Amino acid sequence: MRPDCEDSKNHILWCLNQKRGIELEDPNNDLCKAHIKKAKSALNMLLSAIEKDEIDWIAATSYYSRYFAFYALLKKCGIKSEIHECTISLMDFLFVEEKIIEQKFHDDFKKAKIFRIDAQYYVSDEIDKDELKNNARTTSDFLLKMEEIIEKMNEDKINGLRNKIIDLKNKN
Repeated sequence: MRPDCEDSKNHILWCLNQKRGIELEDPNNDLCKAHIKKAKSALNMLLSAIEKDEIDWIAATSYYSRYFAFYALLKKCGIKSEIHECTISLMDFLFVEEKIIEQKFHDDFKKAKIFRIDAQYYVSDEIDKDELKNNARTTSDFLLKMEEIIEKMNEDKINGLRNKIIDLKNKN
């Protein structure tokens, strides 16, 4: 049974045991740069969606800009996660707990995912459009923060984050 995502340590353990869950691989600066490019592309589409008041696309592009930006950071660290809930839990477990990323960025990421799911699976008339737009307005700050953190990542920090995953896996 999958643990609640709010319990990041147990959720990370679950993710480590999933086929497309969390895996360690070689750090990859080229993939990091490619995901930043995807994040910027999604941000450009977000700006267009905001201008046209396209609620479904505001939700989708806001979320995916953040997702690609954070995934770039994971690639910089040599971490792979193909399950979105696991990826978001990694932000909490590795970066918020270690005070590398502020809690507000994690909270905004989770909200963006909820908006994206609501827009994808439900009628957009039920979405709080003002709250969605307020969340979307923080997307560029999120992207800038990920780029800033990527720039500051060095081998020691990367190894420390990777060892936190290895230690958790080895203890269980």
